[in-house]
Amino acid sequence: MNPRAPAPDLHQVIVEFADQGRPFAVASILQAQGSTPCQAGAKAVIEAGGRIHGTIGGGMVEAQAQRLAAEAIRTGRPVVFDFDLQGGAPGGNGPICGGRVRVLIDPTAKQHRAAYAAAAAAGQRREPALLLTAIRGGPEPRVTVQFQADPAMPSEPGFPSPDTLHAVRHREQPECWVPETQAPNERLEILVEPLLPKPLLVIVGGGHIGQAVAVQANLVGFEIVVIDDRPEFATAERFPENVTVQCGPIGERVGSFPIAADTYLVIATRSHQHDAEALAACLHRRAAYIGMIGSRRKAAHLRQDFIASGRATGAEFDRVYAPIGLDIGARTVPEIATSIVAQLIAVRRQVGNAKSEN
Repeated sequence: MNPRAPAPDLHQVIVEFADQGRPFAVASILQAQGSTPCQAGAKAVIEAGGRIHGTIGGGMVEAQAQRLAAEAIRTGRPVVFDFDLQGGAPGGNGPICGGRVRVLIDPTAKQHRAAYAAAAAAGQRREPALLLTAIRGGPEPRVTVQFQADPAMPSEPGFPSPDTLHAVRHREQPECWVPETQAPNERLEILVEPLLPKPLLVIVGGGHIGQAVAVQANLVGFEIVVIDDRPEFATAERFPENVTVQCGPIGERVGSFPIAADTYLVIATRSHQHDAEALAACLHRRAAYIGMIGSRRKAAHLRQDFIASGRATGAEFDRVYAPIGLDIGARTVPEIATSIVAQLIAVRRQVGNAKSEN
């Protein structure tokens, strides 16, 4: 696999396999309790020969899923299994995570092509939605998959209420929903998955730092746009294949860019002047993160200049992450990029104080 390439959109993989008539099954984690390598909603597409796309955590859980998928593909029958990760001593062969997972193997996923195609299309349009996978029955479960663009859409009887769906989407965490009352001999489990667009990272500056940040941010799930005013730096060949590159005056390009609440900006141009232009063009706009390359002295100088010129108050400037990145003692370009992307992840996941103290 190309190390510069992100994981494929599994919904699109399912659509392509269905259209090609390839035998496959979809493995989905329905529930995860305790310490587990993957959480509810993790998915993998498993081909008849065992090749796997995506992951449900690797190790023995995934190996068991591959074995069961081969049989499920042969019979055409879905199967649900529970896997206990309460292993023995670290030197043993068993898993020792200490948790428990419940996994669905669905060889009938091709029958739900329309729902998966709608999910893939919503991702491409950066539109939030929900995917509901319902598992009915006991030893021989039946699976249906629904796509919902709006949590308020009417659902089948027994399905989660619109309020429940709204809550799951707001938490951004998949959840396996089981009705409090069940019909006799008719168990129902529904995996509710929020489908959220990738966070958008705008890298202002296509130099060495910008290139390295693009490579690493691409691997952790950001959609990326690079802006530079130099044609020789604003070329697609310098970046991973799915990165969008724009060339034009820095201030104008940043000022006209549609910045939203899920937009992250990394400012790393070739000069203080261009950094200041980019910062002025985005500082007062809605954004999840604004970070600027440079020393503490540079940040203090720009802060003073922005306040003195009336372009920002102290509180407004203080939302800027400058110096940029987590303090990990980074020196080389790849290390600096790692510190920046680590900070992006910390802000995205709302973990502790992501501000650098270096």
